[in-house]
Amino acid sequence: MDFYYGLIQIIGIHTLLGLSAYCVLLTGQVSLAQAGFFAIGAYAAGMLTAMAGWSIIPALAVGGLLSGAIACAVGFPALRVKGLMLVVATTAFGEAVRLFFFNLNYKINRGELLVGPSGAEGFRQIRYFQENGWSITDVLLFIWAIVVVVMALLWWMDRSRAGAVLRAVGEDELAAQSSGINITAVKVIAMTVGGVIAGVGGGLYAHYTTHIEHVQFGVVLATFAIAYPILGGLSSVFGTLAAVIFIQGFLIEGLRFLGDWRNLLFGALIVLVMNVRPRGLFDARTARMLRRLFVRQEEKRDARTGVA
Repeated sequence: MDFYYGLIQIIGIHTLLGLSAYCVLLTGQVSLAQAGFFAIGAYAAGMLTAMAGWSIIPALAVGGLLSGAIACAVGFPALRVKGLMLVVATTAFGEAVRLFFFNLNYKINRGELLVGPSGAEGFRQIRYFQENGWSITDVLLFIWAIVVVVMALLWWMDRSRAGAVLRAVGEDELAAQSSGINITAVKVIAMTVGGVIAGVGGGLYAHYTTHIEHVQFGVVLATFAIAYPILGGLSSVFGTLAAVIFIQGFLIEGLRFLGDWRNLLFGALIVLVMNVRPRGLFDARTARMLRRLFVRQEEKRDARTGVA
């Protein structure tokens, strides 16, 4: 049972990672910097709880805000370029962050232990949940409470004027600019929001694993981040959640017996989806079909119960 609890927790954390990329992809930009923001949130939140004795919620908030601030600072120069150049720029940023934590060595005495980042050896003893008596169920509910809040906020944003502006920029930058939209500002805001979400997800990841290393935040993690919304589709945040469940639950864990062959299967799956369903598995048409099905079921249930 603990295995399934752990799997559900990691699905929640990776959902936040995918949603951070979802925000940027809505503007038509492909960013591989999400792993860097994830790492910043992980180390920042971990240092605040393990070294400074902070509570988990303010530590996650600071980690998210710090990641968002850095995303905002990076966004201004990075988002002035497009396409391949943006991919290269954000990849370089992610690797720079990873190498920074590879060289970060700062430990303090906490009781009889030396606690803190130790360069290539990683950052151990991030044991807030264990030290404060949290059960695995408590941790699971806490993670998913944050996931639900983030998804609800993004779902609301997607249906507001802000979401329309983001999608307008992603669909046609020239048309959006001609209507008075500040393209750079919109892209930077999307990058900032994505950075905050990735930072919070990274903080949860650090406390979930209790031990983080720089190698965990490389290009592979960044690829997963953008693969989730691409595979799930950008019509709704629920597509990202479905893609995470499929990749982490089925492809990574369900097919573990295939070993490294799963990597080839993952790559083939992305290529297949991009050719067969370029707008993702859960595109706008699929979302409308599911919505109609749900409405019909509601009407049938109301008819059976005699509700007007």
